[in-house]
Amino acid sequence: MKVLLLGAGGFIGVNLTERLLRDGVHDVVAVDIQEEKIDHLINAPDSKLTYLHLDISKDEAEVDKLVADADIVVDLVAVANPSLYVESPFEVYDLNYTQNMKVVEQCRKYKKRLIQFSTCEVYGITAAKAAEQFGLSSKENPCPFSEDETPLIMGPVKNHRWIYACAKQLLERVLDALWKTEGFQFSVIRPFNFVGPRIDYLPSESGGGNPRVFSHFMDALLYGNKPMQLVDGGEAFRAYTYIDDAVDCMVRIIEDKNNNCEGQIFNIGTPENELTIAELATKMCDMFDEHFRQEGDPPRPEIVSISGEEFYGKGYEDCDRRIADITKARTLLGWEPEHDLDSVIFNTMKYFVDEHRKKQATAGA
Repeated sequence: MKVLLLGAGGFIGVNLTERLLRDGVHDVVAVDIQEEKIDHLINAPDSKLTYLHLDISKDEAEVDKLVADADIVVDLVAVANPSLYVESPFEVYDLNYTQNMKVVEQCRKYKKRLIQFSTCEVYGITAAKAAEQFGLSSKENPCPFSEDETPLIMGPVKNHRWIYACAKQLLERVLDALWKTEGFQFSVIRPFNFVGPRIDYLPSESGGGNPRVFSHFMDALLYGNKPMQLVDGGEAFRAYTYIDDAVDCMVRIIEDKNNNCEGQIFNIGTPENELTIAELATKMCDMFDEHFRQEGDPPRPEIVSISGEEFYGKGYEDCDRRIADITKARTLLGWEPEHDLDSVIFNTMKYFVDEHRKKQATAGA
């Protein structure tokens, strides 16, 4: 099967590409505008990978030809950075909806099956948080998110943090409408906080920026030039999924060996791996001290609280809890995540530490 991966150079894309190539049963055509994470695959000998530097928003004709030639299209293209949601909300909407709809229309024209990546942020906040004004604590009601039943609750329009989730949600609704009205073949994937090798860069090494929380915490541990910052006290909950588990589920959806994925939305997550961001900070500090600390490393960082507006900008609001109901993935795909919370955190930290030590060794050579 010829698999076209759009956005293959990102964290999820490169790990998925590696797995498909390792399986050796598919020809993979990878498209992105950034090669840094996927470069080792592009230049590997005897690889079945074809890589093209293309932008879906500018190279529509070239992408159209690739869609026509593919057996299945996997669309990972997205802006997934809360800082940009509040800084450049229209650009976030344009890429996540308008430009991705071009891919939908191409798949529609050539009758190609589409695997569309969405986000767990489409669920917004829990019903419990929305009802806190009536005295109900969100901590007392975990509210697991079900793909086909849970209401999607967003914050007010002025909080542009939600424009990403709304764009993704609208894309999902259009796909479902096309499936119901004309049999358009699609599956949607809603990722729940994937972590693992190549998840992000470290701000101290890239010259700044605002990657995901795991990278910020690793930056504080390895460089010691700033504290671990807990946005709004770090009270939000997250449940982390190791990228290898997530990719295994993705491949099952792509291959659809039981022919039961069409028109389905799949949560991919590990609900048992939940903790608060504040708890994550402490756990990472303890794990670093136990397994990774060496002589000469900076001291254990201070853990401080910072407001969401100060950290991300005005218009930020957070999802209080993201618990995936993965019953559908279990029953339709026979999938089960294998990594518990400690192994997820340890393996991801080890990647960052190993890369950091290599750079230190190179610099000192």
